[in-house]
Amino acid sequence: MKEKIKLEFTQFKLLLRSVPGWLTALFVMSVFAMNILANKSISLPVSWLALDCGIIVSWFAFLAMDTVTRRFGPKGATQLSIVAICFNLLFCLIFFACSKIGGIWGESAVEGSENIINNALDNTIGGTWYVVLGSTVAFVASAVINNFTNWGTGRLFRKKSDGAVAYIVTAYVSTAVAQFADNLIFALIVSLNFFGWTILQCVTCALTGMIAELLFEVVFSFLGYKICQKWKKEGVGKEYLDFVASSKIANAEIKATE
Repeated sequence: MKEKIKLEFTQFKLLLRSVPGWLTALFVMSVFAMNILANKSISLPVSWLALDCGIIVSWFAFLAMDTVTRRFGPKGATQLSIVAICFNLLFCLIFFACSKIGGIWGESAVEGSENIINNALDNTIGGTWYVVLGSTVAFVASAVINNFTNWGTGRLFRKKSDGAVAYIVTAYVSTAVAQFADNLIFALIVSLNFFGWTILQCVTCALTGMIAELLFEVVFSFLGYKICQKWKKEGVGKEYLDFVASSKIANAEIKATE
């Protein structure tokens, strides 16, 4: 057991070193930013579509997971997603602490409305426990769904698994399924219990939100494909992939001796 844990930890550290730093940084930032931006709804000309500003960056989180899954596998992408959500929770805690510190926000300097605006800004920055809980559970679940759906769909393309068609199809399918799950889980945890939504409203919101977010994937999926091709050409992550292959052999040997 100790040897297995040691192998897993070594593999995890190697993953963090192997995934390009710029992608990890942007991934973490997008996960945190989409939760902050979700506090602002988007005014739309139709009543049946409900979107928030989190959609502006949420697409990148799923694009990042697709590219990491394609190169490093679903396990690596899921581990990176957990790292991102841990950083998100850390910054949520920091922002919550800052919201409790006495003081005046610069934007609240409006005569007669200082306290109202200041409290509103504190509440926005500090967040609400059930929103943080809902978004965390929803993202972790959708990350697992996205990564393994992407990997599973990719296995259907045996002859041209590295082709553009294979990447685009797997990205569309995994993003659609995972985004729907993400929206639905959040709605069932938060909107249903705290905002008085019905089940139908939760499902409708999840579906329409998924369609809107999928449009971003359609626009940027080719960028993800080119990144994967560049990584493969440059041998990005080769050390990690070689270690994973050797770890499977080592785990099999450990299991045989138990």
